[in-house]
Amino acid sequence: MMMYAALLRGINVSGHKKIPMAELRTLLTELGHGDVRTHLQSGNAVFSSESDDQNALAAELEHAIAQRFGFDVPCLVRDGGYLAAVVDACPFPAAELQARELHVTYFDQPVDAARFAPLNAAAFLPEEFRLGERVLYLHAPGGLGGSKLAAALSRPTLIKGLVATSRNWNTVTRLAEMTGGTT
Repeated sequence: MMMYAALLRGINVSGHKKIPMAELRTLLTELGHGDVRTHLQSGNAVFSSESDDQNALAAELEHAIAQRFGFDVPCLVRDGGYLAAVVDACPFPAAELQARELHVTYFDQPVDAARFAPLNAAAFLPEEFRLGERVLYLHAPGGLGGSKLAAALSRPTLIKGLVATSRNWNTVTRLAEMTGGTT
């Protein structure tokens, strides 16, 4: 059995696309997954499965959510080893930063630097970003709420064709822990 985290995009935000976490846990259990737990109210679930196909697990969950709740929710599913690797590969000094300063955006596919080349990254300093394996690390010293770089990085022209969902550093590390990736 593999441990996975399901990262749901854009639920329970400003009263839109409401999915109670108890119902998400029930849904994952009904899909045949074990060890189901949720973290926070923003679409983070951990579960075990015999499947090793993360894309199929995500598609199955997306379909089940659409059937149960009547709206589409993009989902990414990542295993504990991948989540631990994301934590370990952080290019910023996470231990020296407040969690609100560091965020990770997960992508459904690899992203190369050429996609973000039109962005003048120097214009946003001291905010910075770095790409990793299907992730983007964002260091925003003032937090995400006022981050001009975060707004620029989420422009439709830059992320067109991608499923992307972001988490703060506390959530990133907690999901890695919950899936057995790190402690």
